[in-house]
Amino acid sequence: MERWDQDFVDADVPGFFEIKKNGLGVFQFGYVRCDIEWREGEHTDSPSIEFSFQGFDEMEPTSGRGWAKLDGEKLTGEFMFLHGETSGFTADVEV
Repeated sequence: MERWDQDFVDADVPGFFEIKKNGLGVFQFGYVRCDIEWREGEHTDSPSIEFSFQGFDEMEPTSGRGWAKLDGEKLTGEFMFLHGETSGFTADVEV
């Protein structure tokens, strides 16, 4: 992640971003765990998903939106927390 180092990302569990076929999913990094709702979209003229998220950051409610797209064997994207920080991310893809 651009904003947080890998030690923070994996602080509670190994960081992950899971996309389910039913338009839902979940992610966790550090002490942030959120459910997502996604739909197909386009970002910088490439197929992508756009998502909103809601969950908790160290037991405090948090929410926001983001986008993600396949870039070879990686998933790249950005988290934008409501009234908060923004961070790009890159994740390995597992099928």
